[in-house]
Amino acid sequence: MRRVFRSVPFVRGPLLPLRERDRWPAGALRLAHSCSALVYRQHGPHSDVVRMENMELPAVGHHCVRLKMLAAPVNPADINMVQGRYPILPPLPAIGGNEGLGEVVEVGSGITSLSLGEWVIPVDAGFGTWRTGAVCDVDDLIRVPKDISLLGAATIGVNPCTAYRMLHDFVRLHPGDSIIQNGANSAVGQAVIQISAAMGLRTINVIRDRPNRHNVVEELESLGADYVITEQALQGSEMEAIFKNIPKPKLGLNCVGGQNGGLLLSHLDNGATLVTYGGMAKKPLPLPAVSDFKTVYHKY
Repeated sequence: MRRVFRSVPFVRGPLLPLRERDRWPAGALRLAHSCSALVYRQHGPHSDVVRMENMELPAVGHHCVRLKMLAAPVNPADINMVQGRYPILPPLPAIGGNEGLGEVVEVGSGITSLSLGEWVIPVDAGFGTWRTGAVCDVDDLIRVPKDISLLGAATIGVNPCTAYRMLHDFVRLHPGDSIIQNGANSAVGQAVIQISAAMGLRTINVIRDRPNRHNVVEELESLGADYVITEQALQGSEMEAIFKNIPKPKLGLNCVGGQNGGLLLSHLDNGATLVTYGGMAKKPLPLPAVSDFKTVYHKY
């Protein structure tokens, strides 16, 4: 989990008109608890628009629970939401964060599906996990087991699910098949490596060159990566050596775009599929001019 907000001023303010407020009857708005939250009241760079505020929570209703938030990651999509550059945007003002883990600390009188002390994660994006506490409807939550790590539970709802769906929804893969991906050290990329290893797939994993590249390579190999290479290697003879040991990939996973994504395309097998699920380079994807090019292009 990356720490993005180094210094955020604390502001005490009135009850925020967030989406929870509109969901409770007037009698349920008796104030009982408060929490700190990272709030943005307009879109823009996170360092300019996100502020720590104190917000009062409504009393727990019949079909509601109160949570203590234990952990919440910072994903690129979270920052895109703050910037106003994401397809799904909550109404303003909003609390940042789509993913996180909460512990049930109070339950409504009509709740039988959750108990005190259980761990839960949000069902949908836009929950607003960058806060210390929340009151919400029980249907907005999914219970998760407590036999996994706290940080694992806090990050299980987005990136591992994305990796699983991309490995199962687009191409029928069999043990021994290979895939290639860029952004391999991202949260999705690491999940792809682990799920692929469990499926018996061979993985070619592209990362940016960096001073600590050796450490990154070791970490990804410990997760089950077969090959970890840099973008520069995509343009060299190293790929020829790799394809002497494994077949050309039937599936490519692209979260970068630009030249990097185009190079993935050039190494796919005929009839293979490229799935684009991000565009960190903010550049268009070039298609290689190859006469027998048969790759199908998808956007996830």
